[in-house]
Amino acid sequence: MGKKQQVIEEIFRICLKNNDFTFTNEIVKVVCKKYNFKNPFDVTKLDNTSVFPQILIDNDYFILHLGKGKHRFVKGIHNGYHDFEEIEEENIINWKYMKSILNELDTSESNILSIVSNQRIIHDFLYDDIVANPKVYNARRTKTDLFYKAGEYQINALKQQMEIDLTFEYMGKVTIFEGKNGFPKDFAIYQLFHPFKYYFKIQKESKLDINQITCCYVLRKQQKRDSIIKLYNYTFKDTNDISSIKLLKKAQYNLIKR
Repeated sequence: MGKKQQVIEEIFRICLKNNDFTFTNEIVKVVCKKYNFKNPFDVTKLDNTSVFPQILIDNDYFILHLGKGKHRFVKGIHNGYHDFEEIEEENIINWKYMKSILNELDTSESNILSIVSNQRIIHDFLYDDIVANPKVYNARRTKTDLFYKAGEYQINALKQQMEIDLTFEYMGKVTIFEGKNGFPKDFAIYQLFHPFKYYFKIQKESKLDINQITCCYVLRKQQKRDSIIKLYNYTFKDTNDISSIKLLKKAQYNLIKR
């Protein structure tokens, strides 16, 4: 078990003992110091369940952010994490392209999203039209108040900070993007739900003419010669329930250099 998992385990044990599952950044920093974990701000960032300490798996808890330096262990991992769906043969596409100088120069999330945009893969996947011309809004950080359900719990996240990797707007449809390397089994739903809630809130408050808000998760795995890209397009059936995630479409693109 790594230091990060040891820190999470001790914090969870403290919460169990106190029968209070909300904890603060101050507690995180104290426990990090004990285990000599250098990055306390990374402790509560668990992108998928493979990085959970076993104690969370055994007790069926995950972490949600409450904003303003607070976090909470929430019962019911299935309410906060979603398994990536299998992609069937009919949704696998061989995509021939000419590799440019900066393509796959690094493994950053920004590079992943740049590739699928520059190679028009996003356009084919979302719009069935490689010459579609959506408006592009690059990565940004923002804060907002979010109120929603996670299982039986009401989450009140005040001044919740979020990072939005990329946003497209095309013909009244807004799509938020999250990019990751590798093919994990599952993902933290809040990565999509928080930006989704943010745009839904803007839509209501500003009365914007948005007719659909969806989220696109982009995964890349580099091979020796080529890469594999998996895309999943989701929305939420209930804008006040993080567990109401719904798959709209999915596809795999095998990048084949010409």
